[in-house]
Amino acid sequence: MRRRFKTAFILGAGLGTRLLPLTEKCPKPLLEVGGRPLITYAMDHLIEIGVDRLIVNTHPHPELYFKKFPDQRWRGVRIFFRHEPVLLDTGGGLKNIEDLLSEDEAIFCYNGDVISNLPLERLREEHERHRPEVTLALRSHGPLLNVNLNESGEVCDLRHQLGIKGVQSLQFTGIYAIETSFLNYLKKGELTSIVTAFLKRIVDQPGSIRGIIIDEGEWEDIGSINAYQKMKKSLKEKGVY
Repeated sequence: MRRRFKTAFILGAGLGTRLLPLTEKCPKPLLEVGGRPLITYAMDHLIEIGVDRLIVNTHPHPELYFKKFPDQRWRGVRIFFRHEPVLLDTGGGLKNIEDLLSEDEAIFCYNGDVISNLPLERLREEHERHRPEVTLALRSHGPLLNVNLNESGEVCDLRHQLGIKGVQSLQFTGIYAIETSFLNYLKKGELTSIVTAFLKRIVDQPGSIRGIIIDEGEWEDIGSINAYQKMKKSLKEKGVY
């Protein structure tokens, strides 16, 4: 039986332009937050739900990932780094690890610049209940309410590209469950956004992309210098470091 949700892909290859000049010499996921790399919060969140293998794509300064994780492990869990000499974006990056997923039937994907403790078991359970191609973890509040759901819980639009309002507009957390068969719809070596691939499947196969609203727990996208400094201050006040 092929593995389900024992592997997670963490996106670590972004340029982090919104955090310049902090990211000039350091990939955004490796910026220090609470005395350790930002990406380790995603790793902890995934390990807590039973993930036993982590895959991280890299682009700028790939050597720094090996410096931070010299034994290619975090808390005993193996990390596989996949370098992208040419940045492939979120969809192309996922296709680029396809050869590492031969034993996996479904995996988690997780943006490397997110800090969250939302209950991932709810995402997994919702995905297993309906078995769509993809299930997005969504929140009912946030800075970008641009994922539209219909009354059946299916994603009917993303970023207002299709002009379908549905019944609710939501925030995408950058966390999702995906069947590895979805990679058949991506082209090897092609620079493409995963959102573009999602939109095509929404049109070609309505209902193939679903969403679940998870407002429990905390969620922060460290997408700006202000958000980064705010998170550092918050963790310091909590005595994390």
